[in-house]
Amino acid sequence: MEKKKNTVKEKKLEAINAYWEKHCTCGLREGAIQAVPGNGDADAQILFIGEAPGKKEDFEGIPFIGSAGKFLSEMLASIHLKREDIFITNVVKYRPPENRDPSPEEKEACRQWLVDQVKSIDPVLIVTLGRHAMENFIPDRKISEIHGKTFCMTFPDLGMRNFFCLYHPAAALYNGGLREALKKDFKKIPRLLRKIQKEKNSVTN
Repeated sequence: MEKKKNTVKEKKLEAINAYWEKHCTCGLREGAIQAVPGNGDADAQILFIGEAPGKKEDFEGIPFIGSAGKFLSEMLASIHLKREDIFITNVVKYRPPENRDPSPEEKEACRQWLVDQVKSIDPVLIVTLGRHAMENFIPDRKISEIHGKTFCMTFPDLGMRNFFCLYHPAAALYNGGLREALKKDFKKIPRLLRKIQKEKNSVTN
């Protein structure tokens, strides 16, 4: 059965993105073509968060549409999901020059935008893609040590959230070891989602 669109959430998310496109103070916006707020289902159970838009994403205004995005779509298909079933965004909403790493100040300037998105979508599971997305929520850890693991974290501005850490598809594209680790970790998502939902239902019932 096709999932019904939650137009209330869609409109709320559109309003959040419209607001922050005007008011975000991130310095990266000066050199970017446009903001890349994210796309997908505003009522998604799974929210994917990457690092930052690249050149193609900056041009099109859509995240993960290059080779890494194609790889991500392939992995979604492996667990019977499509891009339309999830929501995907980045820690920073503007492309850093020459695709450099975003600075702490740039990430902080975009943080409230991301927080508002998370609270509006209210996903069952947040999947971080790569080191920068992971460190935004789980600092002082190495992705090589915690990829494929789940963390339940509580934040003053986000409440309690479940996180699942993965290598970034771009890093895994040309590294056979990372690629296989990412594909293996990705396959855990459906079972993990069911487990979290079951736990959530047992608490509310």
